[in-house]
Amino acid sequence: MKGITTVAANLSGRRVAFLVAPEGVERVELTEPWKAVQEAGGQPELVSTQSGNVQSFDHLDKSDTFTVDRVVSEANVGDYDALVLPGGVANPDFLRMNTAAVNFARGFFEQAKPVAAICHAPWTLIEADVVRGRRLTSWPSLQTDLRNAGAEWVDEEVVVDQGLVTSRNPDDLPAFKAKLLEEFAEGKDRAASV
Repeated sequence: MKGITTVAANLSGRRVAFLVAPEGVERVELTEPWKAVQEAGGQPELVSTQSGNVQSFDHLDKSDTFTVDRVVSEANVGDYDALVLPGGVANPDFLRMNTAAVNFARGFFEQAKPVAAICHAPWTLIEADVVRGRRLTSWPSLQTDLRNAGAEWVDEEVVVDQGLVTSRNPDDLPAFKAKLLEEFAEGKDRAASV
């Protein structure tokens, strides 16, 4: 926990978008990174394709609901310092079919802001055409999709490539959270030095 304490001051007042579909997000892949951002002094905001509540899942079973802070069609990448894309099978599948969600995700890459994606979340990044030439990981069933989109897929707990943090599944959450906090802090420092 020593590393997280060091990063905490670096995320004070930073806004982090968590982009999810109205249903299908894997609960722990949303809540665990959310808590990590909060504990590091950051301000997480839930962004979705519809207003109201988001229905999370524990694998295939319905779990908690969470209130949407902002609809993605009204969100501006410039208002955020970083992006988290939680997984779940249905969640990124819905997102990749929503033009506003895909454009929002792409905008973080265009503005060189850090992004963290876990499990099936890279599907949204494939649709945004931002994985070409990058090294990343995901849930194993996405490896062919990622390779076909020009990425180098590897089976590792956490991978960082030019501000993009990826992990495979909920078992990887401790490493995923630590690396996303590190990258989000570095992203803030890079922005401050420009």
